[in-house]
Amino acid sequence: MKEQSNIPKPIEFLDRGLIWTSLIFGGLTLVFMTAFSVWNVLIMRKALNSPVLGAEDLLILSLVVIVAFSIPLGARTGAHIEIEVLESQMSARFAKWSMIFVKLLGVGLLIVTSWRLWHAAGTAQKFGETTQQLLISYQPFYYLLSISAGLYAIVVCLDIWQMLRSGRVQYLHVGGGAL
Repeated sequence: MKEQSNIPKPIEFLDRGLIWTSLIFGGLTLVFMTAFSVWNVLIMRKALNSPVLGAEDLLILSLVVIVAFSIPLGARTGAHIEIEVLESQMSARFAKWSMIFVKLLGVGLLIVTSWRLWHAAGTAQKFGETTQQLLISYQPFYYLLSISAGLYAIVVCLDIWQMLRSGRVQYLHVGGGAL
C-alpha cells in the first residue's frame, strides 16, 4: 500500500481495515473449512464410517462468512464486474456523470439491503430461521451480511467521492500485482 500514498486518508484507513479483517477472519474461516472438511471426509466418513452430523450446516455458514468479508474488499479492489458497453460512445463528461448516477443508485440499493438484512436478523430467532440439522440461528449471519452490505455502500460512496475529486476511482492493489 505504500505506492498508493496519494490516496486520501479515509480511504487508506478503510483499505487497511478491510485488508486486515479479510485476512484474519476470512483466513481463519478458510483454515476451519479446510481442516473440518479433511477431518469429516477422510477420517470420520472414510476411515470410521461415521460422518459428522451437521457438517454441511457448518460449511454453508462458513461460506456465508467468506462472502461477507469478501464483498467490500472486492469492491475496493475493483473485482466486481462493471459492464461498460456504451462508454466508448459517450463523452468523457457524460460517462463520468452516468457512472456517478449508477453508483448513487447502487448506494441506495445497498442501504436498503443492509437495512432489510438487519431487520431479518432481529426477527430470525422469533421466526425460527435456523440451519436444517444443527438448528444454528441465522441471526448473527444476517447481522454480518448487513454490516458487509453497509461497508460496500461506504466503499461505493468513497468511489463517488473519488470520481468527483479526480474523475476516476483509484482501486486498492493487494499484493504485488493488480487484481
